[in-house]
Amino acid sequence: MTSTSETPAARTTVILQLVRSIAHLIAVISVAVWGFVSWPLPFPGVLTGLGLLVVSVLLWALFLSPRPVLRVDRFAQALFELLLLAAAVAALLALGVFWLWPVLLGVGGAVVGLLASNRAR
Repeated sequence: MTSTSETPAARTTVILQLVRSIAHLIAVISVAVWGFVSWPLPFPGVLTGLGLLVVSVLLWALFLSPRPVLRVDRFAQALFELLLLAAAVAALLALGVFWLWPVLLGVGGAVVGLLASNRAR
């Protein structure tokens, strides 16, 4: 028989972190796409899209990544995660996506973020 060194709790934590990372990736992509599409190209659209992409990736890397550059308490981390998700929901709604999908991203991302942060600590 083979035994796995991974416990069910560790497997659940890995799955939660994976789903959280996917939600963050969707959020960053939706904010960047909104920046590119909502402004006239080439001048303000490209600058706005690249600027929003840099700001959202910087926010993620500084506070929300698995090994963040700046360690903050869980409340500040939750605040930054909610800001990123709220920006993604607003961007998707501004792009004209049916309202159910942004709501599912926002609520699902917030719940998964809460569960993942509670498991990690």
